[in-house]
Amino acid sequence: MRDGYTHYGPTPGLPELREAIARNSQLVRGVKTEPENVVVTPGAKPIMFYVLLALGEPGVEVIYPNPGFPIYESMIKFSGAVPVPMQLQEETGYHPDLDLLPSLITSNTRLIILNSPENPCGSNLSHAELEKIANIVRQHQNLYIMSDEIYKDILYTDSHNSIAAMQGMSEKTIILDGFSKSYAMTGWRLGYGIMPSELVPHITRLAVNSVSCAASFSQIAAIAALEGPQDDVEAMVTEFAIRRTLISEGLRSIPNINCPEPEGAFYAFPSIKNLGLSSSEFEDRSLREAGVALLAGNAFGEFGEGYVRLSYANSQDNIQRAIERLDKFVRSL
Repeated sequence: MRDGYTHYGPTPGLPELREAIARNSQLVRGVKTEPENVVVTPGAKPIMFYVLLALGEPGVEVIYPNPGFPIYESMIKFSGAVPVPMQLQEETGYHPDLDLLPSLITSNTRLIILNSPENPCGSNLSHAELEKIANIVRQHQNLYIMSDEIYKDILYTDSHNSIAAMQGMSEKTIILDGFSKSYAMTGWRLGYGIMPSELVPHITRLAVNSVSCAASFSQIAAIAALEGPQDDVEAMVTEFAIRRTLISEGLRSIPNINCPEPEGAFYAFPSIKNLGLSSSEFEDRSLREAGVALLAGNAFGEFGEGYVRLSYANSQDNIQRAIERLDKFVRSL
C-alpha cells in the first residue's frame, strides 16, 4: 500500500499477478498457460458467476456435483440454464459413477462442473477418473468443463490432478481457483480463472461492468503468497490431517453414524440416516441441545438429505468437545 497499490488496476488483473499465476499453473498443475488466459476477480465466485452467465441461457443444461457447493445450483438457475445433478454417493466415497455420466449429457449440455477436492464431501477425483471424464468430454465439440480447484492444496491421500493438464483439455477447461483456502486469505477477496482464449473477452466484459477490478494491494499480496515459501501451507495441511482423523474417527464412534474418511478439503460429511431425524431436524437440535453448529446435508442439494456437514477448520480441543457433545446428544435420542 505504501508503494501506491491503492488505485484501480486492469480489469483482468495486474500483469505481474497474471504472470505469477501462469507460472504457478505450470509448476503445480502441469498446465501451460499464457498470462492473457488468466482473469483475476475479487474472490473466486465471480469467475463461477461470469462463466455461467457467458455459457448459460434458457435451454442450456449444466451438469454439477450433488451434494455440492450450493452456489453451483443457484447460479445455474440464475443464468436461465437447467441444473442437471451428478450424484455423489456415500457407498463410493462420494465419487461420481462415471459410467452414468454419458447418459446425463444431451445436445443441450454446455458445461460440466467438477469440484476436487469437493465441498461438502471431501472426495478427490483420481487421475484415472479425470481421464475418463476427459475422454467423454472430447467427444462433444461445444462442451466445457469448469474445474473448481479451490481446495487443491488441502489433500491427504493423493496429489492434485487437474483435468486441464490432460491432452486436448486446456482448451475446453475453465480452472477456478483463489487464495482464500490455500493461504487463509479469506478477507483479501481474491480469486482467478484460467480459461480458453475465446472466453477471456466475455468474462472481462462482465467483470468491468460489475466489479471493475480486484483490489491492487490484494494482488500484490497474492504474488508474495504464490512465490514465497510454502512452509505455512504445508504446516496447515499437516494440522488439518490430524483434525481429519480426530473428527472422522470421533464421528464413527457415535452410535448409528457413519463417516467416510475425507480425502481433501476440511469437511466431514457423515450419514445420519439411521437416527430417525431429517438433516434439518438434526441441524436444529444439535445446535439447541448440544451446542454444536453444523449444516444440514440438504443445503448442498437433494442428494444431501440424510447427511450433515461439519467443518474441521477449528482447534483440536473444540473438535473433541463437539464429538463428546454430539455423542451425548445422539445417545439421548
